[in-house]
Amino acid sequence: MKQILVTILIILFSTSSFAGSCPMLWGKIDAKTALLTDSDLKNKVMELRDAGEKAHSDGDHSKSEKLLKEALSLLDS
Repeated sequence: MKQILVTILIILFSTSSFAGSCPMLWGKIDAKTALLTDSDLKNKVMELRDAGEKAHSDGDHSKSEKLLKEALSLLDS
């Protein structure tokens, strides 16, 4: 019984920590897009960022993280 309780607690805490990474990622995107001069790239990045924020709001954190990381990779290339 004790092992089950510990397992449930680990799952609960790890899920909330992953969910918290999405706002950090879109914060990085916001900081980097402020420096962009290429409007086409900026629009594409902002579309991905907005889609990532929506996925986060809908509770799909893995999709959100994927979209936000894609936006960051565009900015870093």
